[in-house]
Amino acid sequence: MPSVVPARNGPSYVLNQIIISPPDTDYLDQLIPSIREYSVGNRTPQLLQSLAKFANDKEAEIETICNTNHQEFVTSVNQLLRIREGTVSLTAEILDLNQSIQASTERLAEQKKALVESRSHRQNIDETSRAIQDCLEVLRLANQVHDLLAKKNHYAALRAIEELQNVHLKGVTQYKIAEMIQRSVPATQKAIAEAVMSDLNTWLYRIREMSQYLGEIALYHTDLRKSRQKERAQKIPYLGNFKLNSAIELVSDEDEEYDLLQNDELQVDFTPLFECLHIHQSLGHMDKFRLEYANTRRRQKELLIPSSITLIDEDGAGLHNLLEEIVGFAIVERSTMKRVPELRSPVDVFHPLLFVGELWDSMCQTAVSLISKALYEVDNAESLLKIKNLIALFMQTMNTWEFPVGVFDGFLLTLFEKYAELLKKRFSDDFQEIVSTDDYMPMPIQSLEEYEKVLNVSWYSPEKPQEEQVFPCVLPFSQMYPLCCIDIRNFLNQFYFFANDDFSHPNVIDDTLKDALDELLSNKVCDTLVERLASQYLGQIVQILINLEHFELACRELESLLAAARSQNSAGGSIALRATEKFRTNKKAAEKRIFEVVNSKIDDLIETAEYDWMAPVPPTEPSNYMQTLTRFLSNIMNSTLLGLPTEIKELIYFDALSHAANMILAQPLSSDVKKINPNGVMALAKDVEYLTEFVDSLGVPILRENLDELQQTVQLMQADNTDEFYDISTRNKKYGRVDALNGPVLLEKLTRTVQSPMKTDKFSTLSSRFGKKS
Repeated sequence: MPSVVPARNGPSYVLNQIIISPPDTDYLDQLIPSIREYSVGNRTPQLLQSLAKFANDKEAEIETICNTNHQEFVTSVNQLLRIREGTVSLTAEILDLNQSIQASTERLAEQKKALVESRSHRQNIDETSRAIQDCLEVLRLANQVHDLLAKKNHYAALRAIEELQNVHLKGVTQYKIAEMIQRSVPATQKAIAEAVMSDLNTWLYRIREMSQYLGEIALYHTDLRKSRQKERAQKIPYLGNFKLNSAIELVSDEDEEYDLLQNDELQVDFTPLFECLHIHQSLGHMDKFRLEYANTRRRQKELLIPSSITLIDEDGAGLHNLLEEIVGFAIVERSTMKRVPELRSPVDVFHPLLFVGELWDSMCQTAVSLISKALYEVDNAESLLKIKNLIALFMQTMNTWEFPVGVFDGFLLTLFEKYAELLKKRFSDDFQEIVSTDDYMPMPIQSLEEYEKVLNVSWYSPEKPQEEQVFPCVLPFSQMYPLCCIDIRNFLNQFYFFANDDFSHPNVIDDTLKDALDELLSNKVCDTLVERLASQYLGQIVQILINLEHFELACRELESLLAAARSQNSAGGSIALRATEKFRTNKKAAEKRIFEVVNSKIDDLIETAEYDWMAPVPPTEPSNYMQTLTRFLSNIMNSTLLGLPTEIKELIYFDALSHAANMILAQPLSSDVKKINPNGVMALAKDVEYLTEFVDSLGVPILRENLDELQQTVQLMQADNTDEFYDISTRNKKYGRVDALNGPVLLEKLTRTVQSPMKTDKFSTLSSRFGKKS
């Protein structure tokens, strides 16, 4: 059987511990835990009982021992008594200690109970405090959202709402405040969206207000770029081959880069747009935002386009404002698209490279329509040129931002058509006035300076070198020619003012200019000159012929000039003006008219001839009409016809002398003349001789041929043997230029002055025979 080991908490174990405890006083300290354990468990009587039993056992043991060893027993008894006394004392102390421990334990129990209760209350308080703190934090964040909203920190307010929803409200879901705040979140989000849209609308309004200024700056800097490009082209002519916005021009001008949206004069801050866009993205309202933004910009676009404009206001303010508004609006749209590509679909604005969208196309169409309606007011070519230059500057500015400007490019053709019409009308009136008010006299020049001016403006190559020219002098053409040349040059310049590097239809200008020049020169110059050919004043007709000659030369020069100035894209080959041929043709008409006037004058003079064909005495001097005729021919040769080219002058003289000879010869051939005596023949011969001497004095041998028939006819009438005329061989030698029909008629009139019937009959017979033979 295994030994029974007393339990650590049994009375036997406690007694054993007391017995084996050292005699020192510290054993009580070791027994206190066991005693306290019994005291706490109300097992003190058991312990005392165990102690009493232990004492009785020990007494019995002692008595047994004493019976054996009395003395020792007595001694032991004494010791035992002392021990017992000590035990009693110890017991009393134990009881006191037990009571003390019990009282202390009760107080401790009460304190522990109070502590437990205190800890429970404190836990409740802590939990309540934490709940209050969480709720206060939620409430603080909710209030902070409204504070941020009031301070216009919209994105921070939205982030605060998201943090409130996703973090803080999850910790207080068991409280009613969470439900209340959760219900207020949509309203707060809506308030943020409305607030940020309000700020965006304010921003859009400011953008709308600054659009015109932005457009003005953009046009101004494009104009500066054009000036810089022109200066570079003057220094390096090769650069003149490159237009504005070409790659070479952009590289050459890169040192002058200028940010239109961020500069000393203007700053466009896109922060409100970014914030509004980001907030609506966060709220998942992008589709609604895109639609609202597009509608707002569309309304603003409609507001910036007026219902009508005028093109005749001072400095073109109406057109300036319209184009500047469009430029500013479009640049903002382009910049917005670049910064926020997802804001709007490309069809709403434009594809960056391919096509323009609704807004731009709509603005272009509306602007062109407004300008077209107002064009009727413009009646001045210079004003129209300013309009064109402004539109061209607008187009170049828009090309810089990659906007297609085909609508305006097509509209420039309309502008050019009106410009051409205005120029034609103005210069038509100028030409009409110049031609109608000309004095049709050779142009006098008083000084070298005046001479050089005429040479510079007109197409005229003088026969003498400038160094040999003596002043004052007279130029062959009248004053109208250099004046018309000045107008022609101005007309060309005015046309080419329109055809600079910003007009993409040079072929149209070339063709229109050619047609316009043809029309002006043909209808307003040539036709007017031809109308004045009806004048009876020979000097005026001669001057018209000279002017026609010089205008023909000017037209040839113009053809070369137009071919040289023609666009490289035009078809090659020479240019022919219809006016050139018209001037050439009407030169012939002018020559013919000179012939008519000269011959008419000759007719008038010869009609004054008063030949007495049956004069009783021979004449002593030429007839008055012959002297007047030669004086007239001399005067027109030395004055009126002096400015004509030599060949024309000789031709006129040749025709005039031929006509004069025929008219003189017609005098004796007249049916009114029945008889001619020798004295009458002598009068005619003296006049013919006088005329022959005059022609010889002119020094033009060919003119003498015109008088051959007249001279031979007079010789025939003075011949002693007139029968030689009827001998063909003799007649061809002596009277070859005499008309075969006129000769017999004159001889018949001459022979009738002889009172011999036989001779008359013989002459009649020969005449009839000769006539039949002829």
